[in-house]
Amino acid sequence: MIRQSIAIVYHSGYGHTGRQAEAVRAGVEQVDGVEAMLLTVDKVERHWDDLNAAQAIIFGSPTYMGAVSASFKAFQEATSHAVLAKGYLWKGKIAAGFTTSGSRSGDKLSTLMQMVIFAAQHGMHWVGLDLPPANCSSTGSEADMNRLGFWLGAAAQANTDEGPETAPPASDLATACHLGRRVALTTLQFVRGREIISFPRELAAHE
Repeated sequence: MIRQSIAIVYHSGYGHTGRQAEAVRAGVEQVDGVEAMLLTVDKVERHWDDLNAAQAIIFGSPTYMGAVSASFKAFQEATSHAVLAKGYLWKGKIAAGFTTSGSRSGDKLSTLMQMVIFAAQHGMHWVGLDLPPANCSSTGSEADMNRLGFWLGAAAQANTDEGPETAPPASDLATACHLGRRVALTTLQFVRGREIISFPRELAAHE
């Protein structure tokens, strides 16, 4: 069986978003039939062909001043020439996103919305987080997945006085892992669906 490639492209300023990216990869790798490629934005220039060949791309960036980081923004702008100008090479791919910041909200929604628009510009299909908001009742816990209550993607909070060895907390990493698994399963559904749709056309062409 052909294994479908899922790329995780991210920037991490202090290592916290890198921990989140590793958790996303772990979730992807829980699903048979897919393989994960972890790629920092500074290495993208040598891997455009790998990204173009991937069936899904998951984007990750810290939230700085209510937006993606400058390094991630530079990657976004580079796709204008490397991808869009060459013919919508990412059209029809699956997309998703994740972000980390120091505060519980920290305008992370703004960052995820920027990623959604970016994916839409490339004609991609966005996959959100299928988890209800947690830790919002008397029975809730900081150990709950999606404790920060985001829908568009996986959000994490890392204390500014802690390094990536201890932050983000386990619940936020579990949320990122869940997103990776969800994207992997959705990707397989899309790929197999396309195969089913195209197969009758191939038969008709030979009649």
